[in-house]
Amino acid sequence: MAFDLFTVFGIVGAGCFIASYFATLQGWLAPDGWRLPAVNLLGASLVLASLTVAWNLPSVVLECFWAAISLYGLVRALLRRAGR
Repeated sequence: MAFDLFTVFGIVGAGCFIASYFATLQGWLAPDGWRLPAVNLLGASLVLASLTVAWNLPSVVLECFWAAISLYGLVRALLRRAGR
């Protein structure tokens, strides 16, 4: 398996998902804060970038939904924070 730049993007993106999930379970990331959806959006974006080289339609669909939900959560958290 070649480790080109897009493969590294995919691995780092998957690492973002794993790290954010673990950090949330540990209480290090608040589930309603802006950091969790930001890390998940970064992860989805990186995995999507890797999928431009290693195309997989089900994974693209999953990552698009993951990115959209993360973007929604990020905007919601930032609006909530601005309203303080």
